[in-house]
Amino acid sequence: MYNFKKAFLVVALVALVTIAAAQPPQSPLSDKRLTVHTLLREDIFAGFMVDDMTRFERGEKNIDTLLELRPEQKGNLLAWKGGATLYRAVKAHENNQPAEFKKLYQKSLDLFAEAAKSPGNDGVAPITGGSFGVFADRLPKEYQATGWQTAYDNYQVLYKLQGGIVDKLPVHLKGELLAGVAQSAQRTGRKEEAAQAIDKMLTFLAGTPYEPVAKKWKADPSSASSSSLTCMTCHDSGRLAVRMSDLK
Repeated sequence: MYNFKKAFLVVALVALVTIAAAQPPQSPLSDKRLTVHTLLREDIFAGFMVDDMTRFERGEKNIDTLLELRPEQKGNLLAWKGGATLYRAVKAHENNQPAEFKKLYQKSLDLFAEAAKSPGNDGVAPITGGSFGVFADRLPKEYQATGWQTAYDNYQVLYKLQGGIVDKLPVHLKGELLAGVAQSAQRTGRKEEAAQAIDKMLTFLAGTPYEPVAKKWKADPSSASSSSLTCMTCHDSGRLAVRMSDLK
């Protein structure tokens, strides 16, 4: 005797499997276990570090998507947008487009200012400080002092939050914190502060990629003006894939 109930269940199961297979995979942007920083930094830093504009533009689009998906993270996302816009301003300057540079540079300042006043802004200081830490030396000469002062101010905010636990931070976080403090202090003429930060780097970052340059700055302070301490461990590709795999 034909079992209609069993047949119906089989058909229903097949239909459900077919529908599920037809659904596009969920975008990681929708997974709130992943911070906006984890989702954005690889693509944005691909532009910053190796001028990979395909990935960088994907990062820019993801910022706009995340502003819709995660309005509670508006401050952090606007800061990322400010950093991306600052990079485009630098590229305009280096391509001899002064009017475009001025427009984009002012837009980046406006975005950073709005980010600081918006909800979800716990990452604004490191993003702002880090952005100017990477790009201040590439700004037109007349903008560099202000750029480095902005970097210094934001690294000071971050150091007040993390300085007391710097020894417990992962290498990347402690390295970028201390390197940012040291370099922004050096670039703004605060030689004693820079020297103190270098000593801390030599204490807390021995055996890391930061140590050789810190030793060079210590031995020859004049070398600091033409070299950089920051982004010694910025931001290897594949971290997002690894994090997503861990979540599975």
